[in-house]
Amino acid sequence: MKQLSPVPPDVLAVEARDLRKEFVRKDRRHGRRRVAALADVSLEVVRGECVAILGQNGSGKSTLVRLLSTLLLPDGGEARVFGYDVVRRDKDVRRLVNRVSVEASFFKKMSPSENLHYAARFYGMTPSETGERIPEILERVGFPPDRRGEPMENLSRGMQQKVALARALLTSPVLLLLDEPTTGLDPRSKLEVQEFVREMRAAHDSTILLCTHDLAEAESLAGRVGILDRGELLALESADELKARYGASTLEEAFFAATGRGFSDEDDELDAEERKVLA
Repeated sequence: MKQLSPVPPDVLAVEARDLRKEFVRKDRRHGRRRVAALADVSLEVVRGECVAILGQNGSGKSTLVRLLSTLLLPDGGEARVFGYDVVRRDKDVRRLVNRVSVEASFFKKMSPSENLHYAARFYGMTPSETGERIPEILERVGFPPDRRGEPMENLSRGMQQKVALARALLTSPVLLLLDEPTTGLDPRSKLEVQEFVREMRAAHDSTILLCTHDLAEAESLAGRVGILDRGELLALESADELKARYGASTLEEAFFAATGRGFSDEDDELDAEERKVLA
């Protein structure tokens, strides 16, 4: 695999300018119309930073992650990952990025260990590297040793989520995109995963963009927190600055003040067609 040149330390990890993505919605009154899942979002993430994006289902969090990981093409604006344009230099971006999401895909007939060994070969890792690395990572994300040989299709969603995180961390990515990474995990495993995320930043200088429903997780892991609502990035600053801006004592109160809605309320704006595209 071709090696990229070292990334200069002063280059932004993520730079988005007026990033836009639209989907077609079926409307009983107006027929089909285009609706922005992301509406001219601009943000910057510095190398080594952890930034959390808070938002309800349908707010555009997953769309943002998919655009930055080159899985979707933008309809407007631009985005760069360590200076590489996500459209024109998509192959280079993929070598720097790894993504964890709630709908991670696997070879269902293969075991967790087999899936990880396959991913390791894809990234050019040697058998000697993976022989030690894979058991170590599975242990750190709380995956039980006696389940590592079972087919993925026999595992719960929470178990599969642990394997997804282990696969992403296997290659020590420069940019880690986490889309609801602890969804479906028990409290102990959630804490283990969060601690491992901290270690990734400390040991590997990884930059992390975390999209989450967990307000405590965002405040604990991230230096800055963004509020994304119906495709618009309303704010992006430290948790304390957000609370001060909206005169709130908690992040949940700040979110309500910014959006006019409770954080746990569902946003059902996406129709079935949009959900299929975003899945």
